[in-house]
Amino acid sequence: MVKSAETIDAEQARFDATIKEIEDWWATPRQSHIRRPYSAKRIASLRGPLRQSYASSDMALKLWKQLNEHRVHGTHEMTFGVTDPIIASQMAKFQQTLYVSGALCGFSEVSEPGMDCCDYPLDTVPKVVDKIQKSQIWHSQRQSHYRMLQSKEARANLENWDYLTPIVADGDMGFGGLTSTIKMTKLFVEAGVAMFHLDDLAIGKKKFTVGQGRTIVPTSEYLDRLTSARLQIDIMGAETMLLCRCDTDHSEFITDIIDPRDHKYVQGATVQVKPLRETLKEAAEEGNANLLNKRKEWIASAKLCTYDEAVKAVASEPEYAAYIEKVGTGIKSLKERRTAAEKTVSKEVFFCWDLPRSREGQYFFKSCIEAIVERALLAAPLGDVTWARMDTPNWADLVSFHTAVRKVHPERLFAFGYTGDYDYPKAGFSGEAIKSFPSDLANMGVVWQVQPIWALQGLNFQTEKFAKLWRERGIEGYIEKVQKPALAVNPITDGFEKPSYSGSYLCDAFWDTVAVRDVGEGEGGKISEKRIR
Repeated sequence: MVKSAETIDAEQARFDATIKEIEDWWATPRQSHIRRPYSAKRIASLRGPLRQSYASSDMALKLWKQLNEHRVHGTHEMTFGVTDPIIASQMAKFQQTLYVSGALCGFSEVSEPGMDCCDYPLDTVPKVVDKIQKSQIWHSQRQSHYRMLQSKEARANLENWDYLTPIVADGDMGFGGLTSTIKMTKLFVEAGVAMFHLDDLAIGKKKFTVGQGRTIVPTSEYLDRLTSARLQIDIMGAETMLLCRCDTDHSEFITDIIDPRDHKYVQGATVQVKPLRETLKEAAEEGNANLLNKRKEWIASAKLCTYDEAVKAVASEPEYAAYIEKVGTGIKSLKERRTAAEKTVSKEVFFCWDLPRSREGQYFFKSCIEAIVERALLAAPLGDVTWARMDTPNWADLVSFHTAVRKVHPERLFAFGYTGDYDYPKAGFSGEAIKSFPSDLANMGVVWQVQPIWALQGLNFQTEKFAKLWRERGIEGYIEKVQKPALAVNPITDGFEKPSYSGSYLCDAFWDTVAVRDVGEGEGGKISEKRIR
């Protein structure tokens, strides 16, 4: 094996220069809002000697500029989920960004499809990002080539779309331990993603039809996920944006109580009862078909609540006021809260957060705006955009959340996700309120808004209509309902029939170039037949 020719002094000089370069980079307007829990020296030591550049950086800088312009002007981006490059090519005409949803990938991009359980391979979403990004590069190439076949005057009337649309992608829960998150981040950067998000949900705990809420991880685990992603981005020297998504809203469980920052919101039984898991096990063995009702009965009998609520239930008003004053505003563990109650409350406070634990060991968690705000504020310094997943929107809650975070971070960028099954009118939104909803959100800094699963609901809806048309009317129906309208517009709809879109000119240019012809010199943009041989 050949030894390096670099001297020790040269090696040290290169290392010191790298540290200085990283420090200068972190001081730029794009990076200065991020607070890392590690030093530039640590990042320099984790980098290899071969420096690389990534399209991800170009796309991230583009997205950063777009979103900040929206923030300044009180406007917003409206995009939707996509996994197909053909659909992505049409979105470039109306959207500034694309969203690659993990849920969509789980339905269409894996060998074993299924519901949004984040149980597909780690590289699934990055591969779709890579596929779409390569198609964007190709569309830009074939459009540029076609335009350069025309005269300068003729180009003024030709289509000229910006196909290099920044891609935002779903990183779910990081797909395992911290090293898995680091490897996934590397794949995203190499694929050309502009931004991806990580959430605080627990891996393997998603349930959809059993009447139970979400399960989140401890605050410390969530922050470690974000730190792992930020670490890898810094190691690669990329500008890739990190979106901090918090799914605490409507959560019902937390996996662990290791972090005292979560203790305030963990619920316990305030009555001495049989553990929930034993109650449900016995009910199942007795043939009880409705365990969900049994669970609800147990929760009611156990008088489930947080420790602070348990104190309030037994204390007098003066005692509770003294307890709250004793607890103060800082982080207090359950042990510290018990001590405060012992010194201020005359009655015993019974509270056990182990009795309600699920068969998987989860603890009951009280979701509230305060809990979401606290997590979002802790995560904000590690990322660039904040997304509180409040997709069954309560307007008062939305206002409270964004107002609280903006009070600390006035220039914060926010994201919001719409779901296809939420009934806004039933929730009390008037027609005018629904219409103004996106702009009302934008006024609170929500600059990036997405409908993640259109390509499931919307595409199925349109495909079903065409399938019925084709079955009933065949080619006559196709000509009448698809071909004629598509060809009647000017320019004609993108498709195989449109050589400038399908890449026919670009393909033939390769042949012409190999055949040593002059390309693009013919009158009216026709390829010259003049041979150079």
